[in-house]
Amino acid sequence: MVQLILGKKGKGKTKIVLEMVNKEITSANGNIVYLDKGIDHMYELNNKIRLINVREYGVSNADEFIGFIRGILSQDHDLEQIYFDSFLKIANLENNMDRLEEVVNKLNDISEAYGFKIIASVSMDEAELPESLKSKVIVSL
Repeated sequence: MVQLILGKKGKGKTKIVLEMVNKEITSANGNIVYLDKGIDHMYELNNKIRLINVREYGVSNADEFIGFIRGILSQDHDLEQIYFDSFLKIANLENNMDRLEEVVNKLNDISEAYGFKIIASVSMDEAELPESLKSKVIVSL
C-alpha cells in the first residue's frame, strides 16, 4: 500500500514524516527504511531506522528508482515500511510528472505483493494530483 503526504515546499511534510516514522518504529515488528535526498535528517531519526541517501547510488530516472526499491526489498525480507521524503526528487519525477501515476501504481503493486507499506511525501497540492491517486492521500497541507 502506498500512502501520500501532500503539500507545497515548506508546508511541513518532512516534519510529519519524521514524526510518523519515529512513532512507528516503537511498535514495528519488522524493519523500517527512510529514503531521502541527503542525510540532513539523520539525527532526527531513531537509530533503529535505516536512512538511505538515494543520491549516493546514482539513481537517475524513475525506472532505476523502482529497481532500487526492488533491490532494497531483495535484501530485507523483514521490511515492514519504507518512507520517501522528497519523493519527486528521489524518484526523478520533478521534470517528468506525466509518469507520477504510473510510478506510484508500480510501487503500490510491489508493496502489496511483498507486504510492506510505503509512505511518501510529495511536493504538490492535492488539486494537482491525478484523480486515481487521491484515495492514497493521508495528509494534505
